[in-house]
Amino acid sequence: MKVAQVAPLYESVPPTQYGGTERVVSYLTEALVAEGHDVTLYATGDSVTQARLVPMYPRALRLDQDCVDRHAHHILMLERVQRDFREFDVVHFHTDYLNFPISRRHRVPSLNTLHGRLDIPDLVPLYREFSDVPVVSISDAQRSPLPWINWRATIYHGLPPDLYRLEERPRGYLAFLGRISPEKRADRAIDIANRAGMELKIAAKVDAVDRDYFEQQIKPLLDNPLVEFIGEIGEMEKGGFLGNARALLFPIDWPEPFGLAMIEALACGTPVIAYRKGSVPEIIEDGVTGFVVNDEQEAVEAVARLHTIRRRRCREEFERRFSSHRMAADYLEVYEQLLCRQELSGRSVA
Repeated sequence: MKVAQVAPLYESVPPTQYGGTERVVSYLTEALVAEGHDVTLYATGDSVTQARLVPMYPRALRLDQDCVDRHAHHILMLERVQRDFREFDVVHFHTDYLNFPISRRHRVPSLNTLHGRLDIPDLVPLYREFSDVPVVSISDAQRSPLPWINWRATIYHGLPPDLYRLEERPRGYLAFLGRISPEKRADRAIDIANRAGMELKIAAKVDAVDRDYFEQQIKPLLDNPLVEFIGEIGEMEKGGFLGNARALLFPIDWPEPFGLAMIEALACGTPVIAYRKGSVPEIIEDGVTGFVVNDEQEAVEAVARLHTIRRRRCREEFERRFSSHRMAADYLEVYEQLLCRQELSGRSVA
């Protein structure tokens, strides 16, 4: 099958450091190539892939201080993609809704994976207009604000099985991984670790938009002998960081669409203590791969019960539910459905 993957340009594919969407695009692209499919990736020029790369900007926009208008480069990419549409069997977008007007007007099947939150009032009229465009959710919970749009499937993210390895003998610290932002609640993680009397290592980036929040709300909490702020880490460091942790703390305060850090931890055999928000109950099996909690007290109690979680079982559940091979197979099934639907539509027109 000839498939196009259209990535955002904010990060390379895969990212050198933080970047959930671009990382998933990379894992899916490489898994499809490994299955023998003809894949073209539209992404930044510093991306690394076994697919045919069509560079749409020299480097990741987030790291380019000379780039002022990031949307301009995405519009240019979409214009290039629409010119190439007829070269493919399926065009798979990861660019939110930017391509909707293009996709609606092409007979070549296209698909959008929606990677972000959807509980935003401004999205309602947009998705009512484009309710015919085929979309995939990354969790069932993500769908709840817009249950009436053209959902084709829920497909959980996946990681290459050999990306991380099981670590059965961790060290004695808790981990926090991701971004420093109000919805990720690093402050909660610090409180939980303090009350549990365990060291907490924080590996997180600070975006410009969250700089004031970091300086005012989080930085004062880092002056604590139990807390070590590492900063942003890349793929190479994640395995050791997560694998050596007793648990990943995921004390979110927003409707998380998926939460890639949770399955990264499971791949290392590391259980997750997560708040019952968004996708969490779908990803973490309470008492098996971690604990799903409602408040700080339950989180502290969960730390005391970590010895009841089998790390090998965490790894086994990752391999069963969250591998990139499974993700690619799920997407291929949707691609085939779209192609079949297009073929039937063409026959009816004829």
